Amino acid sequence: MTLQQLNYVLRIAETGSFNRAAEQLFVAQPSLTSAVKELEKETGIVIFNRSGRGVTLTAEGAQFLPYARSVYDQYQVLLDAYGKNGARRQRFAVSMQHYSFAVKAFVEMTRAFDVAEYEFAIRETRTRDVIDDVAAARSEIGILYLDDFNRKALSKLLGDNGLQFTHLISCDAYVYLWKGHPLASQPSISLEDLTPYPCLSFEQGEGSSFYLAEEILSANEYPRIIKCCDRATVLNLMVGLNGYTLCSGIICEELNGGDYRAVPYRDEKEGPAERMELGLVTRKNHILSAAAQRYIEELKNYLGIREENHADQNQ
Repeated sequence: MTLQQLNYVLRIAETGSFNRAAEQLFVAQPSLTSAVKELEKETGIVIFNRSGRGVTLTAEGAQFLPYARSVYDQYQVLLDAYGKNGARRQRFAVSMQHYSFAVKAFVEMTRAFDVAEYEFAIRETRTRDVIDDVAAARSEIGILYLDDFNRKALSKLLGDNGLQFTHLISCDAYVYLWKGHPLASQPSISLEDLTPYPCLSFEQGEGSSFYLAEEILSANEYPRIIKCCDRATVLNLMVGLNGYTLCSGIICEELNGGDYRAVPYRDEKEGPAERMELGLVTRKNHILSAAAQRYIEELKNYLGIREENHADQNQ
């Protein structure tokens, strides 16, 4: 098994065609086919289904691909640091739930990462997609939250996919709404206070579990709820319908603007405060690239500032 063979398999899976992969790799199509057959013979599995309409992964190939991508990515990391004087194009991708602070850290990382060429990607997406992206090495880092409600289910899902969760920060639950909302000036807000207004929630796909919800208190019954797919729509509905969402309260005004407020959530029963634990999702035993390390540094820098601001608000 060679790195070249793994690269061939990854490119074929991406293009869905031996011919297109051969063109992109600048190799003869028969040579590409022969290399894949040798790999299949060595591993004892059939990686691709071949038909006149192209190629698709077999069930065994779908299991093999994440391992191949992980190994090849580690090789690319080594090239970044040591190959050709570390001058190879830098690559980094992050998948996340909809967090403006994570986008802000990405902006700062990109500005600070002083290389001649790079290929970066940032994906605000569904919770399950965050996990799948990191597991399949489409993204090097994922960002999501855990709490007492979803921790057991998500921890099992992460473990089953060879992933680990690393704590970044814990924070109280906040109600996020626009500054013209009738409740925006309140010192705290309860769910009872919010009854007349629509709850805005990021859509997680048909049949998705409450455990995959991006918002805390997802199992509660809301008389009015609107599902959305992107952060811009959520912000628009906050203004147009006096909608609200529940979040960590860590908001980047530089990106979202100053027209929104994060007001502390109040439990009517005066029970334990609802807490969210934000953290990183990475593959186990994965060596982080220089870009990933810089991104985490920028995350910690920003969250450290926000943590101080939250402390000031609670005093």
